[in-house]
Order: sequence, then C-alpha cells, then structure tokens
Amino acid sequence: MELKTQLNDSLKDAMKTGDEVRKRTIRMVMAAIKQVEVDKRISVDDAAVLAILQKDLKSRKESLEEAQKAGRADLVAASEAEIAIINTFLPKGFSADELKAIVQAAINETGATGPADMGKVMKAIMPKVAGRAPGDQVSAAVKELLTK
Repeated sequence: MELKTQLNDSLKDAMKTGDEVRKRTIRMVMAAIKQVEVDKRISVDDAAVLAILQKDLKSRKESLEEAQKAGRADLVAASEAEIAIINTFLPKGFSADELKAIVQAAINETGATGPADMGKVMKAIMPKVAGRAPGDQVSAAVKELLTK
C-alpha cells in the first residue's frame, strides 16, 4: 500500500477513535507532503514521502532534545508520542552491523581508499538505504570505515 494512502487511512482511523495526538501528528506530516506537492507541482511518490517522514522525525528528535534541556516534561512526552507515531510509517532501520556491511560493500564497489572518497561512497550508498538509515548515521559509518 502506498504511504500516502496509509497516512490517510490512519488519519481517518484517528479521527474516528478520537486519538488527538495521532490525528495532529499525521495532519502535520500530510501538510508537509502537500506543501512539497504544491511547491514542486508534482505528486510525491513513496520515496519522497519517506524523505518527508524522516525530516519530520529529525525535527521531532531535535525538539525532544530541547525540551529535555529545558526540563519540560510535558513537551518531552508530546515529542516522544509524535516520534512513536512517525516511526510506525517508517520501514525498520538497519542495525549497526548491517549498515557497516552495506558501507563496506559500497567502499569495495567504488574502490574508495580514504576520506577523500567519502562523496563517492555516500552517492553509492544513499539510494540503497533511503528511508532505513538517516544520513548522519550513514556518514558516520562511512567516515569510520574509510579512516581505518
């Protein structure tokens, strides 16, 4: 099932059950999707929806960190709930070992020899891990394996 359809169905379900947090979170994601569609004058595919979900997830995690620093338990709880809801629409991520194996395969495939080749490796990896590993984790794994 297409991700946009899943989001719409989940929104309808949240409205029927009266789940305000889920409804609010999905509406924010749907608004972000609609904004991209209007700005670019396209209909987004699943890959673009995944990218939007990951961007929203990253934003929520940053909000969570700020709320924790400020000692705001109410905002921490709200951010954690939103993160949990967004995670239900994202595919299962890679474990650290799986990610390192993919990175090592890309290093071998591109013939990278050191940190200067990081761009080549990232370009080869990102399409393979799209939606399943955030860019910062991938970058850290590439950097680690290229500096060994």
